[in-house]
Amino acid sequence: MSHRILELYSGIGGMHCAWNESGLNGEIALAVDINTVANAVYLHNFPKTNLECRNIQSVTVNQIKKLNVDTILMSPPCQPFTRNGKYLDENDPRTNSFLYLIEILHELTNIEYILMENVKGFEVSTVRNLYIDKLMECNFDYQEFLICPSTLGIPNSRLRYYCTARRNSLTWPFKRKDEIITNLPTDYGTAYSLESILEDNVSEEFLVPDKKLKCGKVLDICYRDSKRSNCFTKAYTHYVEGMGSVYTDKSPDTVKVCYDKANSYEIGSDLFIEAFKELKLRYFTPREVLMLMAFPKDYSFPTNITRKQCYRLLGNSVNVKVISELLKTLFL
Repeated sequence: MSHRILELYSGIGGMHCAWNESGLNGEIALAVDINTVANAVYLHNFPKTNLECRNIQSVTVNQIKKLNVDTILMSPPCQPFTRNGKYLDENDPRTNSFLYLIEILHELTNIEYILMENVKGFEVSTVRNLYIDKLMECNFDYQEFLICPSTLGIPNSRLRYYCTARRNSLTWPFKRKDEIITNLPTDYGTAYSLESILEDNVSEEFLVPDKKLKCGKVLDICYRDSKRSNCFTKAYTHYVEGMGSVYTDKSPDTVKVCYDKANSYEIGSDLFIEAFKELKLRYFTPREVLMLMAFPKDYSFPTNITRKQCYRLLGNSVNVKVISELLKTLFL
């Protein structure tokens, strides 16, 4: 069976990549996003896809029905459900488009499959309750997940909420559970090391600047043989703590020596900074972050997209491998 897909909040096309990765038969009938920079990247990689730059609330029921789609893939704005976003939940205007979709779902009788991604925290929100209630009202079976890519052998932490839903699911072999599932059934083995995603001859432009080394002790440092890295956010390189990891070619023993040396100096002083400069700490490149998020090797950013824009877009994107595996369970 060939499926026709409506990709909402399409961003840079992570869901599109996941559909291709899954090997399922179908096509993206329409992708919709209001972010013009993300749309430029999307079209650079999927020039033949019908992409519209518009507010999702402007997409009517009749328009969706005319597309003859049976599947919706979407990643609504996560800021209303995060601590940094002040957790305003349904009172955040950024939920309006998703609340609109919930409101019209009962009219979208052609939709049989839905996959939705959001940030951890969505699962305890009022909007989640509204969404789940609507799914049940419309005769969808659903399964909620909290999945981190590390459980699939990817050396990166990016814990996210997912909900798969299937209408008229009497023939769905998937054994759903009332509780949130935190692991997919397939055994993916141990994580591979970062060595497999590292680029050669990375420019010194990616070195962590002195003003950030003043806070060197809070940087999360990874090595060539590391099998982990922190979640990369849209603020990567802008802030120091909690925005993602940095990399060094030096050994952990060398890092310890530099830390001990730095500890003998005043925090933030020139000597303190010089101790950390010996490590040649650098940021992961956009290409390396793409690989950690399981985008295909031929995926690329247009040359006119700035590095800052790349990081912001990646911080708002999805892990392709996780969604690809979830699609396989949805379309069993």
